[in-house]
Amino acid sequence: MTSVSLGMPSVPPQPLAERRLSRQIMVGSVPVGGGAPVSVQSMTTTPTTDVNATLQQIAELTASGCQIVRVAVPSQDDAEALPAIARKSPIPVIADIHFQPKYVFAAIDAGCAAVRVNPGNIRQFDDKVREIARAASGAGVPIRIGVNAGSLDKRLLEKYGKATPEALVESALWECSLFEEHGFRDIKISVKHNDPVVMINAYRQLAAACDYPLHLGVTEAGPAFQGTIKSAVAFGALLAEGIGDTIRVSLSAPPVEEVKVGSQILESLGLRQRGLEIVSCPSCGRAQVDVYKLAEEVTAGLDGLKVPLRVAVMGCVVNGPGEAREADLGVASGNGKGQIFVRGEVIKTVPESKIVETLIDEAMKLAEEMGVDAEGEPVVTPVA
Repeated sequence: MTSVSLGMPSVPPQPLAERRLSRQIMVGSVPVGGGAPVSVQSMTTTPTTDVNATLQQIAELTASGCQIVRVAVPSQDDAEALPAIARKSPIPVIADIHFQPKYVFAAIDAGCAAVRVNPGNIRQFDDKVREIARAASGAGVPIRIGVNAGSLDKRLLEKYGKATPEALVESALWECSLFEEHGFRDIKISVKHNDPVVMINAYRQLAAACDYPLHLGVTEAGPAFQGTIKSAVAFGALLAEGIGDTIRVSLSAPPVEEVKVGSQILESLGLRQRGLEIVSCPSCGRAQVDVYKLAEEVTAGLDGLKVPLRVAVMGCVVNGPGEAREADLGVASGNGKGQIFVRGEVIKTVPESKIVETLIDEAMKLAEEMGVDAEGEPVVTPVA
């Protein structure tokens, strides 16, 4: 009998397109570009001056899979908080600088892993490029040139009439050229817009015009649902073409939600090892159980389980058995009961009231068999 591989793939699927060849920079310990895995970023929402609250939020983001974090530096008090945050953060910290170029130097001196500058709203930025390039080069700190539609240089707004893809790209490349004049190329670029179509076209043009690593983002994407859709559409289109080296999903929601969405986008495209995946049917007139409730309860019960498991929650006998059989763990429900499948085999039938409890128990057993605990850490067997 031919053996059939079930459940999660042992290796990630091949990407839809070869990654764009870009130069590589190091943001602290995280490589960006040059074929490195696409990294997930977010930004703290706490006042940077509140060091403890900011570090607590960074810890929560790290636990959710965030690899690089950005903190806002709008004032001198924020700049003075940077050394403690940069020193104690478990992941590289990027200082986000607007309006005052002096904070760029403060961030470099504080030990931040990188600095994000928005040339469109930093006073006399072009006049400071030489000094910034010298300081950043001496400290080994990369610079992100972050162009935003909402703060585009007035000269370009007059030239193009609005924040077009061409305007965004021209702004970014102009600023890069100023750094290049001083031999500084430790740069990554973002050209963000709130319209995914404009954003996609801007990044396509930028990818064709330079070899700098690109940070993808849809700026001001909106509330959680709308922002998730916009980001998934824009990131999916670009990443499927091999464009993009690091991402930040911008949501009007807690930053942990940004990380979850970003991670799921990468997993869905095979650009990050898949973790827990819930497969559930949309329900229909054939369903004989409350599929919505089952799926929600299973998802909640397995929240935080950091193991590569596919769990199928199915509500009828048409597609249910097949989907449950193809998953690592699954249930095919009907007539007030559910058949529990583990790696393609029915192991038991339980009442509907016991389905969630049984799936959680079996998921924990599978995690242990895989040699990891619920947090994804290796299980260490004590030596007798």
